[in-house]
Amino acid sequence: MTQLLFIVQSFQAILLIVIVALFVGVIVANRVILRRMRRHAKESRFTNQMIQEALKDGQYNVLQWSISDKYTTQLYGDMLPGEGISDEDWKRHVHPDDLHEALRHLHALMKGEVKKAEFYYRWNYEFDDEKPPRWGFFNNTSIAEYLPGNDLPVNVISTLTDETDIRQAQREEQELADKYKRIFEESIIGMSFYDPDGYLLDANRIMREICHFDSDEGDAFFSQFCMFDLPPFNELLDRNHVEELWVCYQSIIPERNLHDYLEIHLHPICDDLGNVIYLSVAVRNVTQERELYLQNKLNDDQLRRANKEIQQYETELRYLMENCQMQPWRIKLKENVIEFYKDLTTIDKTFTLEQLQTIFYNQDDDFVRSMANPAEAISKPAFWIGQMHPIVSEKYKEPQWVQINSIPEYDVNGQLKGSFGIWRNIQGLMRKQEQLKRETERAKDSGHQKSVFLANMTHEIRTPLNAIVGFSDLLQALEDNDQKRELIRIIHNNCDMLLRLINDILVLSSVDSTGLELIPERVDFSKEFDVVCQSLAQRIENPNVEFLQENPLPSLFVTIDNRRIQQVITNFVTNAVKNTQQGHIRVGYRVEDGADRQSIYVYCEDTGLGIPADQQARIFERFVKLNDFVQGTGLGLSICKAIIDHCGGEIGVDSEVGKGSTFWFKIPINPISEAS
Repeated sequence: MTQLLFIVQSFQAILLIVIVALFVGVIVANRVILRRMRRHAKESRFTNQMIQEALKDGQYNVLQWSISDKYTTQLYGDMLPGEGISDEDWKRHVHPDDLHEALRHLHALMKGEVKKAEFYYRWNYEFDDEKPPRWGFFNNTSIAEYLPGNDLPVNVISTLTDETDIRQAQREEQELADKYKRIFEESIIGMSFYDPDGYLLDANRIMREICHFDSDEGDAFFSQFCMFDLPPFNELLDRNHVEELWVCYQSIIPERNLHDYLEIHLHPICDDLGNVIYLSVAVRNVTQERELYLQNKLNDDQLRRANKEIQQYETELRYLMENCQMQPWRIKLKENVIEFYKDLTTIDKTFTLEQLQTIFYNQDDDFVRSMANPAEAISKPAFWIGQMHPIVSEKYKEPQWVQINSIPEYDVNGQLKGSFGIWRNIQGLMRKQEQLKRETERAKDSGHQKSVFLANMTHEIRTPLNAIVGFSDLLQALEDNDQKRELIRIIHNNCDMLLRLINDILVLSSVDSTGLELIPERVDFSKEFDVVCQSLAQRIENPNVEFLQENPLPSLFVTIDNRRIQQVITNFVTNAVKNTQQGHIRVGYRVEDGADRQSIYVYCEDTGLGIPADQQARIFERFVKLNDFVQGTGLGLSICKAIIDHCGGEIGVDSEVGKGSTFWFKIPINPISEAS
């Protein structure tokens, strides 16, 4: 009995444990299931939210066509009113040009012929018939919805993507592309594009005409060849490193009968990384422009020569009239006056024809009496010599002998309108003859000076040339390096001497032909003065002569023709070296204040031979050499004077025989700050 009671109690205990375990398991299972349901609900909400966001971001609309009700409702978007629209209303809002195609696809879906259809149509957003339509462009993707067991669909679900902005952007891009294409095609210059390897991609009409293409579609020759293999690119471009190129070139391509002058601009077009993606070539045919330019240049040259000849003629005529005491005059019968001119155009004096007779001194002269009838007197060329009262030219007090020449003048109808002539004062003819004699002697002296100059030039050129040739020949036979260096030094000095001589001749020639040209520049005169002095100091080889330099300023910024000023200083020092055997040569400058501006005073002082007082006025003339035993042509100081005169300055010399000379010049300056 006890055993049975134990068994029963044990069974009850086990049953209780099982019941508790089942209860706990049910609770745990419920919690797991609840947790999963919550997670699925959360995922479903998240998925719905993501779908809505995607539809919103993509500007989607979702419509449902009910086949049985013939009614369309909107599941998502803003295409339709909230209550939806009938099929007839839907058809009215589809663009008439797109309605047929849209209905064809929808009917195929409704009949079960297809499961899915994609098509495009334009949709009118505006539901107020009194307002103008607002068209949007939609990409429609529709699917048929079936119920289980049915062969035909019950609904058509359509997803519409609003591509209005995309189509508008595409249309604008296409219009812009067409615009640039028209600009490219109708450009007034030839344009073409090449790929990075140099092969032709496209060319506009002008380029096709310039290069004689086969047709508007292209050209077999230029399409076959790489541009880097054709002139001028094969000569001027590195195909591995293409850079911007501007060139005017005579392009000769016999295969295309091309022999024209072309103005070519090549421009590499690169991406953001600097890699060449296209090569743009712009070409302009300048053959006719070149021919026109050459013709214009020829015409300009001829016109310039003609103007120069006219100016020369006028100058000579003016010189002739001024120096021969000539004065033009003109009788005008209609105005009844005679006009005396200062030159060919400026009227000096005017008299009536009645007053004309009183001008002549001898009233009984036949020519004077004939002037009582001026029309008859001037109807034929006239020549007369006699005396006139000094009322035309008031600088004389007594009557003057004059020579008158005149010729008649006629109008376009052949009627006598007056006469034109010249009167010449011949009172000083003998004085002029004496002056002519003096001028003749002066010309002879000038010819003598030129002969002496040519002789000096021959000697001056031959001397360094003989030294250069002789020592060059001797140089080959020497083995001692010191002797060679000495000969080389002598040859170098003679070359420098010959170069200075030629430079002086060239400067003199430019002064006579075109005038001296100054090229002002901003320089630190103090620094440049040190540089030229360092160079000049090396020219003094006489140990008994000391070179002294006086530079009072650390810096002096001015605007001058530094090269010409250095040439003057160099000539001063060169002359001082030639004429100074002992003592010193001092070069310096100072800034002087004037009434309205400052100036630089530069001097070169030496302790040489000196210049006699009666010769100091001639020292700056051409071909003047005071010492024939000193090498030189007599041009250096005249060139210095020409340079300083062109600078608006002064030049001079202070000298005393046996004590030395001081050559100096002074030029105006406008000092400028270092920062300007």
